Amino acid sequence: MQVRDAMTRDVRVANAHETIEQAAKLMAGLDAGALPVGDNNRLVGMITDRDIALRAIGEGKGPQTKVHEVMTSDVKYCFDDQEIEEVTRNMGDVQLRRLPVVDRDKRLVGILSLGDIALVTTNGSAGKALSGISRPGGEHSQSA
Repeated sequence: MQVRDAMTRDVRVANAHETIEQAAKLMAGLDAGALPVGDNNRLVGMITDRDIALRAIGEGKGPQTKVHEVMTSDVKYCFDDQEIEEVTRNMGDVQLRRLPVVDRDKRLVGILSLGDIALVTTNGSAGKALSGISRPGGEHSQSA
């Protein structure tokens, strides 16, 4: 099965120059913890609720902070024609719960989450990826 068969197609995109308050409101309205970030029709990053909590609020930045100041700019993504098994292994290896999906022209066409994978597969690949993602952390891990 290919990524395009499981991905969520209706993806909202945060603008790199909008505020984290606007991004947080969009996340709240979608009940999502992450948004792809676009600038001039290009995928330039991802912003998560964790980015807002740690890189903004945790560092004393206010709600008017721009998304591009706290987003993750090293964007990992997958292609819509890749096999889900391959992408799921990669998600576990790089410890990501969701990936933007692009076509071969690198246009954003969707987002793939572990939940999407769990809905369409019966081979346990979502669980395998989650076990890779949820590896215990370092000295300050709460799982110790």
